[in-house]
Amino acid sequence: MIEAFEILFTASFWVAAIRIASPLIFATMGELICERAGVLNLGIEGIMVVGAFAGWLTVYMGGDLWFGVAVAALAGAAFGLLHATLTVPLGLSQHVVGIGITLLATSLTYFTYRIVLPEVTSPPRIEPFQPLPVPLLSDIPVVGQALFNQTPLTYLAFATVAVVAWVLYRTPLGLAVRAAGENPSAVEAQGISVNAVRMGAVTVGSALMAIGGAFLTMSAFNSFFFEMINGRGWICIALVVFGSWRPGKALLGAILFAAFDAYQVRLQQLTGGVVPYQLFLMMPFVLSILALVVMSRRAAYPKALMIPYQKGER
Repeated sequence: MIEAFEILFTASFWVAAIRIASPLIFATMGELICERAGVLNLGIEGIMVVGAFAGWLTVYMGGDLWFGVAVAALAGAAFGLLHATLTVPLGLSQHVVGIGITLLATSLTYFTYRIVLPEVTSPPRIEPFQPLPVPLLSDIPVVGQALFNQTPLTYLAFATVAVVAWVLYRTPLGLAVRAAGENPSAVEAQGISVNAVRMGAVTVGSALMAIGGAFLTMSAFNSFFFEMINGRGWICIALVVFGSWRPGKALLGAILFAAFDAYQVRLQQLTGGVVPYQLFLMMPFVLSILALVVMSRRAAYPKALMIPYQKGER
């Protein structure tokens, strides 16, 4: 019992938690931007798969790591634009389109993988991002190792939260995005196109989701396999609700879920197989559901979320 408690105070535990949280942070910020503008993007799972594959393939074919991140973002943006075109001006069901995007993106990725690498039996490896210690700060016990001895993409994930929060709450663009999800008629009254705001938000948000997928192949691991997303996209949708559609709270939710995930791995090692491993695997999801139930009761969702808008409507 004491050993299980001591895990929480080890540097390796928090290093792993921050690493696990990083792709969730990217994807959660992307989903939050979409929903703040009034669009539920259920294509997140497939978009993360596309981002993971596009970034990895770019580097495998000889591209630079940061160029791989850019290609992943562009691939995610392309699927986001498709999602936005179908749901915003055409007004199709956001649930159906989102699931369709996930199926399309996943299937297209599998098809492309088999076309490019027809004879490969095991995923080829690349040279991923390496940890980049921050001088002096990385020497701080526990906290320094967890926060300041990570790969550049982890630092970018935390910077993304700050940028998203600043844009949403400190700029006219952020005000327009939030108004598009709360009261789109007020946006139109200001001479701003609601469709343009929503489509732009979904496109940018999807690019961030794809970068979250690329983190897995280019920072957490060094190869691509189809099961690597493993429901992370759906978790990110729940994290947006958990965070009450606020970047800061969503960040804490991502770290909390990642801590649960890192903790269950260490508990498996501690018990030595006495307890079925499936029990530990479901622990972070069960705890996240309980936290979501508690937090969502007080959450104020965007009033125009999932409601199509046509110009001239009141």
